[in-house]
Amino acid sequence: MAHISENGVKTICEICDRHANEKTPLMMILSDIQNEYGYIPLEVQEIVSQKTGISVAEIYGVVTFYSFFSLVPNGKYVVGCCLGTACYVKGAQQVFDKFSEILGIKGGETTEDGLFSLDALRCIGACGIAPAVSINGKVYPKVTVDAVPGIIKEYREMAAAE
Repeated sequence: MAHISENGVKTICEICDRHANEKTPLMMILSDIQNEYGYIPLEVQEIVSQKTGISVAEIYGVVTFYSFFSLVPNGKYVVGCCLGTACYVKGAQQVFDKFSEILGIKGGETTEDGLFSLDALRCIGACGIAPAVSINGKVYPKVTVDAVPGIIKEYREMAAAE
């Protein structure tokens, strides 16, 4: 989306207009844009700013503060490793590191083939099944370092079958 098409600009403006009567519309606008495009680059933030009168600095602050917003496109499969206290003590950092090693990316990055993104999550509320990993909403309980290659293989096979 480096250069937004005329239709893209129109869609973003329509999303802003949809929430124009809200008292605080920014979160809803950004959420709708994230759902539509999968990420919110600076160019889009500038359009939202022009349309709403909210400063780019404030919009950028919101986009970078909340982990569910992204400045870059996410992969088809978003791997979220919980690094909250319960997961961390049960070895979540090693699980995260194994995903990073096998996928060849760091947290916040996407693989070159666009299949995987890797995110460190703070707490997903699954402390009883720590360490937990979430992939596109599916939660994997008690993930071990040894389980990581199989999980990645499962998603590579799903992608190849499509």
